[in-house]
Amino acid sequence: MVTQARDDLAGYNAAMRMTLPAVVTELRGILGAKLVAYIGAVSETRAVRQWAEGERVPSQATGNRLRLAYQAAKCISDAEGPETAQAWFQGLNPLLDDVSPARLLREGEVETDGRAIITAERFFLANG
Repeated sequence: MVTQARDDLAGYNAAMRMTLPAVVTELRGILGAKLVAYIGAVSETRAVRQWAEGERVPSQATGNRLRLAYQAAKCISDAEGPETAQAWFQGLNPLLDDVSPARLLREGEVETDGRAIITAERFFLANG
């Protein structure tokens, strides 16, 4: 449990300390451009590339979603690999009322639903 807490803290610290373009670049490397575009509520991957290159700045709310997504994706990817992180973000999650984490990030409120997503991520990693 102490290791899990350290991993969560490392993911959080990275997500908060990195520039948003760096967060998007790393997140795109883990989840792929299409899934990042979906989470960011844009219809094309060109926006994701522009965010990563600093050519375009997402809204603050979208930036917060992307940071939270990176925090969870990094922890899962470090422990289980990027394919597992992609599947986890897209799968219907029973801890999230059978909604995928990606959809909840896209449509929900980071302030309230973000806590549920991080709790589901921790539960997934703790229970395999």
